[in-house]
Amino acid sequence: MELVADAKLLSVAAGVACFLVAVYLLKPVVNLLFRKKKYPPIAGTMIHQFLNLHRLLDFQTDLSRRYKTFRILTPFCNYVYTVNPDNVEYILKTNFANFGKGHIINDVMKDLLGNGIFAVDGDKWRHQRKVSSLEFSTKVLRDYSSLVFRSNAIKLSMLIFEAAKSSKMIDIQNLLKRSTMDSIFKVGFGVELDTLGGSNKEGSIFAKAFDDSSSQILRRFFDVFWKISRALNIGLEAQLRKNIKLIDKFVYKVINEKIEQLSQKKDDALMKEDILSRLLMERERDPDTISYQYLRDIVLNFLLAGRDTTAGTLSWFFYLLCKNPNVQEKVAQEVRDAIMEKETLSINEFHLFLTEEVLNGMHYLHAALTETLRLYPAVPLDVKYCFSDDTLPDGFNLKEGDFVDYQPFAMGRMKFLWGDDAEVFRPDRWLNNDGLFVAESPFKFSAFQAGPRICLGKDFAYRQMKIFAATLLYFFKFEISADRIVNYRPMLTLQIDGELHLRALCRQCSLQN
Repeated sequence: MELVADAKLLSVAAGVACFLVAVYLLKPVVNLLFRKKKYPPIAGTMIHQFLNLHRLLDFQTDLSRRYKTFRILTPFCNYVYTVNPDNVEYILKTNFANFGKGHIINDVMKDLLGNGIFAVDGDKWRHQRKVSSLEFSTKVLRDYSSLVFRSNAIKLSMLIFEAAKSSKMIDIQNLLKRSTMDSIFKVGFGVELDTLGGSNKEGSIFAKAFDDSSSQILRRFFDVFWKISRALNIGLEAQLRKNIKLIDKFVYKVINEKIEQLSQKKDDALMKEDILSRLLMERERDPDTISYQYLRDIVLNFLLAGRDTTAGTLSWFFYLLCKNPNVQEKVAQEVRDAIMEKETLSINEFHLFLTEEVLNGMHYLHAALTETLRLYPAVPLDVKYCFSDDTLPDGFNLKEGDFVDYQPFAMGRMKFLWGDDAEVFRPDRWLNNDGLFVAESPFKFSAFQAGPRICLGKDFAYRQMKIFAATLLYFFKFEISADRIVNYRPMLTLQIDGELHLRALCRQCSLQN
């Protein structure tokens, strides 16, 4: 009997031991299956965002100072916002495949941007990315674009000179928008607009319609009733529809004129270097893939990238220089030193000295433009769609269908990233002890995105901005009224709300030979 009892005890002990071993081995699986999800803290609702739409970026920045990652609740999903560089790297690079535009974002933006590169994923994104990569990598385009930028900088300088002679104020943002639009249409599409010269009234109407449409598209992200308004054709959605018609009419006219140009100048190699020409030639081989609608979408997306971003950044740049005259003088002195000519140059002579090598040597100008982008990034907020449940590096969980926003505008104002003077315009933060520009991680300074979607036109944009800035600051000093209050307009890109009136004073008055 004792042997039987001992056997039973051994059997029970063995069973308990096996159970304990099984629990130990299965514990990680059990924890994974039944653990409590850790979602970002709730910082508000869509109603709060809509009520703060006029100061949306500041509202989100205030929340980001309290929470590096947070949620905004909506009726259908979560909006997750982050200023954590580790999260940005995870979204844009490490797990890039799980974060894209998705069908909802495409639905919101499609009326304006269609199936352009900023609104799509997959094959269409890869196709446009490939075409863009070929375009921006050619030396022919680099040299040609520099000529176009210089030419338009000359035209702009002449207009400002006339205003300076008569002591008239100028709307620098308007002039820069017109200049950069002329530049992108010439370089990207091979079309001469001359909106800066005022000969193309249609171009000016188109530009306003595009800006207004961009503003309305942004509102859709915070208006749960926008589809109802669109269906009923009422309110701002009705105005958007009118603007889209104006935009389409203008863009299709540009495409048709380009087709006519190509048919008449078949042996002109330069005519076939721009992106629209490449796409039209590709369309001849595959008309089913590249429709007129697709061409229209690509043109508008390139316009958003090439006109809105550079014009907006330069506008903020000149505003900041007026608020920081010591920086303005330092940039102007660097331009004069880089040119290395003691005699006063005319505008045409000046551009003979403004070579690629000279521009690359202007480290302080590059730092001042970068510092402008840190505080006023061209794309202040970038939204991605989460395709499947995920976990960010900071430990917060995401659900399939969440919108995930990283915030270049708010990130530029975070003390934990940039120090106690994060909100101070200080170009020197980008220079080392030798005065040379030193770049930051693109996941900390995310103005040009990063990872597979990093901006292909980054060097293109810097070249254009440096040519315009160097030219204008060599010839003019800019001032702003002390009581002028400047705000931004809620749009897809970061632009100054209304006009930016500055006074231009001649530094070098010999603009002509």
